[in-house]
Amino acid sequence: MKLSDLTKKGLEIKKQVPLSKYTFTKTGGPAELLAFPHSESELRDLVLAAYDNQIPLTVIGNASNLIIRDGGISGLVLILTAMNQIKVEGNQVVAQAGATIVDTAFTAAHHGLSGLEFAAGIPGSVGGAVFMNAGAYGGETSNVIQSVKVMTRKGKIKQYSLSEMNFSYRHSLVQDNGDIVIEAVFALKRSAKSRILAEMNYLNALRKYKQPLEYPSCGSVFKRPAGHYVGPMIIKAGLQGKQIGGAQDSTKHAGFIVNKGNATATDYLNLIHLIQAKIKSQFGLDLQTEVRIIGEPDE
Repeated sequence: MKLSDLTKKGLEIKKQVPLSKYTFTKTGGPAELLAFPHSESELRDLVLAAYDNQIPLTVIGNASNLIIRDGGISGLVLILTAMNQIKVEGNQVVAQAGATIVDTAFTAAHHGLSGLEFAAGIPGSVGGAVFMNAGAYGGETSNVIQSVKVMTRKGKIKQYSLSEMNFSYRHSLVQDNGDIVIEAVFALKRSAKSRILAEMNYLNALRKYKQPLEYPSCGSVFKRPAGHYVGPMIIKAGLQGKQIGGAQDSTKHAGFIVNKGNATATDYLNLIHLIQAKIKSQFGLDLQTEVRIIGEPDE
């Protein structure tokens, strides 16, 4: 099946769409082709069409912890935010990949289910949270996952248990094998709704106090090296507030890079590379990015 056959069936595939419309940094070049599947069957049709016709395929969630280079992405880009159903089944919450982890956490809370409080302010999707093993304030996605439903790049459905997902710090199996997360089952515990919501509200107030939420950003840029904290090292290196183009290392939280206005992805990457070089020179540490960087450089 060709992509043109899918458009004839009513599935909209857009051309040359600026991905800056969808990223949290408000940067990024165009997608050569862009589609928003609304169901597992639509996703499968698009995945198979890409595979059969040897079209490069890139899958994106909520684009909150993502930098897309200014040259954009060739081939077909799928954004899964329309696949966003959340169901509660006993002590489990079943969420599609495009649902936000925040909505999933609050759905759980309103049903008296505890375990996702840490995710109350994480802006990513469920698929992204699983992909990155997202975490905050002592909690991680892997702590509450029971199973993950995926689609292979050949359109086959597979189910992984928690142990099979090979979770570690900001890592999961699907980073290695390219499978596409389509659904996750969270195993939670009963607790008082008021207690759960109080904890979530507290963590969100803490996040608002500590993080530069008033500017576009991709969240925490760097992974934390064992035994070190990134923000204090950036401050000691004299780089807090450093700005390249429209990208600035936040004056509120040195581990964040914010878009102060008209930043490009290249500005972000140049600032990231400068920070990495200075930290390597001053502390002898190789800072690894937590943010995912994809796409082609600007020509």
